[in-house]
Amino acid sequence: MSSVSFRADPPTPGGFSVRVDNHGETVVVSVAGDVDLATAPELGESISTVLERRPGLLVVDLSEVSFLASAGMSVLIAADQQSGEHTRFRVVAAGNATFRPMELTGLTEMFSIYPTRDQALRQD
Repeated sequence: MSSVSFRADPPTPGGFSVRVDNHGETVVVSVAGDVDLATAPELGESISTVLERRPGLLVVDLSEVSFLASAGMSVLIAADQQSGEHTRFRVVAAGNATFRPMELTGLTEMFSIYPTRDQALRQD
């Protein structure tokens, strides 16, 4: 397993960070803190870099996200579209900070969403 970490510099008030973990054909992008207009571009860049390698599965884990703005949801939509046929795209989201905004905007119908990382990695 190899791991690459990205972190906003200087740290944002929401403690935003992105961590990329490679597990063979599976890549997990773990996000923490606030995903808003200021931090969404960094998340988008990290995900785009991962998708250029065409992994078999990309899991974006939002379980440590404290706030998900529309800019963050736009990044997820772009990632889903960019993943195409070559990469399965899954999102880990539960609770009011992440699942609820996606539910209200209809994104729960668009993405494969799982309550835990383990479940997202197990499902096929």
